[in-house]
Amino acid sequence: MPTVNFLYRSTKEEANLNIRLLYRYNDKDFVFGGKSKVYVSKYYWEKIHPQKRIKDSVNLNLQHDINTQINKLSNHILKAFDLINPEQITNVWLKNQIDLYYNPAKDEAVPNTIIEYIDFYITHRRFDLKDSSIQKFKTIKGKLEKLQTLKKTPIYIKDINDKFKNEFIDFYISEGYAQNTIQRELSFVKTFCRHARSMGIETSPQLDNLKANKERSAKIYLTFDEISQIENIKEELSESLKNARDWLIISCYTGQRVSDFMRFKKDMIRIELKKGDNKEEAKKIHLLEFTQKKTGTVMSIPLSSKVLNILESRNGDFPYKISDQRYNEFIKTVCKIAGINTLVEGSIYKETEPESGIFRKKPGTYPKWELITSHVGRRSFATNYYGKVPTTYLKYITGHKSESMFLNYIGKSNKDMAMEISDYFV
Repeated sequence: MPTVNFLYRSTKEEANLNIRLLYRYNDKDFVFGGKSKVYVSKYYWEKIHPQKRIKDSVNLNLQHDINTQINKLSNHILKAFDLINPEQITNVWLKNQIDLYYNPAKDEAVPNTIIEYIDFYITHRRFDLKDSSIQKFKTIKGKLEKLQTLKKTPIYIKDINDKFKNEFIDFYISEGYAQNTIQRELSFVKTFCRHARSMGIETSPQLDNLKANKERSAKIYLTFDEISQIENIKEELSESLKNARDWLIISCYTGQRVSDFMRFKKDMIRIELKKGDNKEEAKKIHLLEFTQKKTGTVMSIPLSSKVLNILESRNGDFPYKISDQRYNEFIKTVCKIAGINTLVEGSIYKETEPESGIFRKKPGTYPKWELITSHVGRRSFATNYYGKVPTTYLKYITGHKSESMFLNYIGKSNKDMAMEISDYFV
């Protein structure tokens, strides 16, 4: 349960109260701060405001006024808190909420159709959303516009119910979308509707129970042996493929998203000395320090000898940055050359019809190199080191907030867990 506290932190005799937002999430405590426009004297705040029974009418009215200001601002912040993933909260978010409270947007009609509301939602939460999320929501809006055209009637938020869910799923299936895309985008539609409900728009009683099944997707990763095959390619590679190969290996040993590792620079590395068993000996530990782009988490992770060997071959520098699209293309080629040909189940994007320009994921059995994407390094790191490194440490590096999320990420089934546990009961 989040809490909002007000504190006097100025050395002046009169000042604005500071705000502290405190909450606990996934067994971790968070505190963020900002400044309100509640203006009081230090004497009043420390001596008069805490009193339970104030007899002086002037101070009693002042206390009532200050409490009203505090309560209204607190309720505004707590209401905004309920509409956001706690992982996305930062000091900037809190400052934006305070600014919105004191400088609210001009009154405007809140849309009651889902397509118009998506634009309203993006504008209303513009300080909280990343560019990638905004683009994702606009893509969903485009699909709903097509569905609305087929229905020949506006899709009202109050009509997002079981009937709509069936129409939504039938439409997505007819368009060739995968089951997990259907499940994920229906959940976003529910998010928009819940936000609309908080803005006073009528929603269906069935809304919160709308669900689409989720398929268990293939968890593609490279084993240590396959990574070695990639390291030891005999064929002469072009400079572009060498660069991508090195990034792929780095990602397999650092466990980071492509949006993070493509930003790695040598000046992010700090060297620390770690004492060994012999007090006269000390080991050099290379720590890579950066801030994760998606979560805003400040990270400090040790670099393995595999990564250090790549840096040494490049005069201490990381490979040069390339676009996600080119990286995905190049690492498929690298893995094909390395002979990563094991047939595995998975999905790849294929054109629905020749020259249609429309691509959809098609499940099937493919040589593993065809299924390699920029995400494979992070999952390879998590999967390969699971059981060898304490899960707590792996979660820290990958950024997963709970063990269940981590295990689902690497694709550990109940059978896998039971087989591993069996070693302790032999």
